[in-house]
Amino acid sequence: MVRETVSIIMPAYNASATIEQAVNSVIDQDFKDWHLYIIDDASHDNTFELADKFQDERITVIKNRNNKGVAESRNIALNICKGNYVAFIDSDDMWIKNKLSSQMEKLEDGWDLVCSNFITFSNEKEYINARISPEIITYDMMLKSNFIGNLTGIYNREKLGIFNQVNEGHEDYIMWLDIISVTNRAYCIQECLAKYRVNEHSLSSNKIKAIAWQWNIYRKNRRLSFLHSIKYIIYYFFHALLKRV
Repeated sequence: MVRETVSIIMPAYNASATIEQAVNSVIDQDFKDWHLYIIDDASHDNTFELADKFQDERITVIKNRNNKGVAESRNIALNICKGNYVAFIDSDDMWIKNKLSSQMEKLEDGWDLVCSNFITFSNEKEYINARISPEIITYDMMLKSNFIGNLTGIYNREKLGIFNQVNEGHEDYIMWLDIISVTNRAYCIQECLAKYRVNEHSLSSNKIKAIAWQWNIYRKNRRLSFLHSIKYIIYYFFHALLKRV
């Protein structure tokens, strides 16, 4: 039996068109000590059947009886996983072959939170742009913008414990804020190790809603003062303008 060093969490909902690519990108990793948890969130298509067909003891597929949303689906896996480290990938994204091995080197060097740069693509375009983050990311920097792409982040679960996600807008960003508030910093590998699929109809493409979610994070989740929230929302707004997606 393969050791579960890294627990990988993949929520899926009506992902029959993309989930095989996503799972295969995990299987193709040159680092092999992982276990993938796929949580099918009560899909109406054959997502579960496609996920369940992989004959790999390192893959566990769970089907929710009712649709619970992406945060709760990730939490189901978070609370049963056993790995020393936890990583995330969505069912429409992909990893580059050396993603985990490159990050494991940094984790073994003593970093508790590691991410990487990534590229964006779509069904129509193989390459849109590259999302580049600073090599060293601090909590204050994260308040200004989310520099940790969820599909690139990996953290030391054995040392830091479990960080459940909240059922709010930008749920993954809130989780990374919680983690980096403990670690104080993160290391970003300056190589694009993942591919994020852009969907113009996705929730993340709604910029007005995204700014409203961001304001809620500052005021209610982080409990920042009104003036500090204004300062950070300005940083967030201008950084969002630089993202050409």
